[in-house]
This record gives sequence, C-alpha cells and structure tokens, in this order.
Amino acid sequence: MKITVISRDERQLADLMRLLRARSPSDEIDHLSGGVARTAALTDEHMPDVLIVDRPQVADDDLEQLERFSTQHPNIACVALCIDQEPQFLLQAMRAGVREVLPSPVTSSALYPALERIAEKLERRGQTSGKVLAFISCKGGSGATFLATNLGYALAASGKQKVALIDINLQFGDASLFVSDHKPLATLSDVAQQIHRLDPSFLTSSMLSITPNYGVLAAPSDPAHANDVKPDHIDAILKLARRQYDFVVLDVGRSLDAVSIRALDHADQIFPILQTTLPYIRDSKRLLNVFRSLEYGKEKIQLIVNRHDKHSEIRLKDLESAFDAEIAFTIPNNYDSAAASVNQGVPVLQLAPTAPLSVSLAELARKLSGEAAPVQQGGGWLGKLGLRK
Repeated sequence: MKITVISRDERQLADLMRLLRARSPSDEIDHLSGGVARTAALTDEHMPDVLIVDRPQVADDDLEQLERFSTQHPNIACVALCIDQEPQFLLQAMRAGVREVLPSPVTSSALYPALERIAEKLERRGQTSGKVLAFISCKGGSGATFLATNLGYALAASGKQKVALIDINLQFGDASLFVSDHKPLATLSDVAQQIHRLDPSFLTSSMLSITPNYGVLAAPSDPAHANDVKPDHIDAILKLARRQYDFVVLDVGRSLDAVSIRALDHADQIFPILQTTLPYIRDSKRLLNVFRSLEYGKEKIQLIVNRHDKHSEIRLKDLESAFDAEIAFTIPNNYDSAAASVNQGVPVLQLAPTAPLSVSLAELARKLSGEAAPVQQGGGWLGKLGLRK
C-alpha cells in the first residue's frame, strides 16, 4: 500500500514512520510535516491509498479540510490518531470521512490491525477480472517467448490497460531480454522465497518496468533456484496479478511440470505456438492430447501458427484437419524485424512499427482486447502504435 503520514510533531512523525516501515517493508511510506492543509501538496502521481493524520485540530479547521479531501478522493482511506476520544469529536471525525480513529500516540497493536482491515477492503475493491493468457511452445524454437513478450507490449500500448508478463520457464527463461536490456532487480524465485510479503506493492516492485503499464516478472537467473517456485506460489501470485492487471501473459516455456500445469490451469486461454513443418505438427498433436487429458476445453486452446508463409506446402486447412481444431491466428514470417528486435532487446512494435510482424501483433492485441477495428486515420490500435500515417 501507499501510505502518507501527516503530523505537526516531528518526533511523532519519525516514530510513525518507523512503526509503519516495521510493519511491511514493501509498503510505500511518505510523510508531510504540518496540518491537513498539507494534503494540497499531494499530486495525482503520489496520491496514497491510506492517509494517516496525527492529532487533527478542530481549531485549525483540520476536520473541515479533511472532509473536503475525502470528498475529492473518496477511495483514499483516512485514519486519524487522536488524544481526544470524546463521542462528539469521534462523530465529527467520521463525518469528515475518517475510516479509523485510533489513540495517539498509537501502538503497533492498534495501528497494524486497522491497516490490515483497510488493506482487505482495498483488495476487495480492486478486484478485477483480468485475463490470464498462457503461451507455450509446441516445439523448441517456435517463437513463443517472442510472441508473448511482444504481445504484452502491444496490449499495453494503448495506455488504457495494465499488463504483466510472468516468465514461468523456470530453468532457462529469458523473456525479459526480448523487451529490455536492463537486468531485472528481482525474479519469480525471489517472490516465491518471500511469498509472505506478497501484496500489490511487492509484486509491482518485483517487476522489470518496460513501460509505465507493462512489467515483466523474470524467471530465476540461476536454474538452481527453479525448485524455489512451487505450485502454491503460482496460485497466490496469479490470484493477485489477475486483480492488479487487465492482462497477465504467461511464458510457460516447453516443459510440463507441476508448476507449469498449475499456471495453465489458471489461464483463460492457452496459445500453443507452432510452425508449418512436420516435426511441429507431430509435437503439437502430442501437446493437444496432453491438454485433452487435463480436460481443457477446446475454447481454451487457441492455436497460433508463427512464421506463416501463405505459399507453404502445408496449408492451414491441413493443420486443422490434423489437429481437429481451428487455427486461431497466424503470424507472418518477418525474420529480419524479429531478429533485430531480439538482438537489441527492443519490442518489435517500437523498433519497426510498420513491419508486417508488428501490424499482425497489433491486430492480435486488438482482438484480445475487444477493441473496435480502426476505421479512420490515427484511430484504434494502429494509430496508437504509429502504424498509420
């Protein structure tokens, strides 16, 4: 959570900061010295989830200003720390929008449960129906990681949707390299090792930020840490991520184990990635049989043909006949753009926005988002991505 503390007493302010940091190191704690009027200094970017006001003064119109602040920002939980616990004052505080009134100086035994109650309410209020999209290779080298990472970028490109990519290829995952040249500060195994700290702030801070609304939770940097991640960890992480993001993209890798299957169980849609060669067809059929044994419905499985060539000897209808399933999407063969993107660690839609590969990914993102097709210059997904001139 983001918490801002306001107090006229510098010593009390320091004590409160220490108390809050001891409760949860992942919380973002800020402070303002002065009365409630100091809330005018809060910008939209730094607006907290919780505002703690130490000893508001009736004589200084603190409660009136607090009421105005609460009216303007109804989603911010206000906590007042008060020496005066008289019923009349408590009633005034509640009318001002205060959620919790606690004694001052406050103790951890009083403050922590109050913050837990607020956190639970914020979590319930923030629950969304974010979609989980899982990408899995039918055979090594299919391009699943490239498509997963770059689709994540395309989904976030409109600026309207928050997107997370989680690399579940635990031993050899390198998804972050496809869209960034920065080293991740934390990985999936780090989150798993500190699962007791899991909350929205901790999850966000563990992500490698690609854009303001697109983050990547990298795979373990050392294959030896793959065993640190358990199916129960995946349950907790995806449950939270689904509430915090509009789309959660999973790069599942190639192997199926307890962790990857648990991740696939959470997926709303699974995208097996294949190419039009006989080895891919053979391995794709095997993978689809596994999915049937796991009782995944046909509507959950969306086959994608990558590096598609319209003149290929193997036609799409041949694939559909072999798999007894429709091909949901095709991605054109655009090797030069893909290779340049991977080598530079830059999303292909950013590097080559007019390339056929970029146009195809933008279209796929539009379909998954339910966006209307662009009908005029500068509109829709292609306009947002700079694909229409």
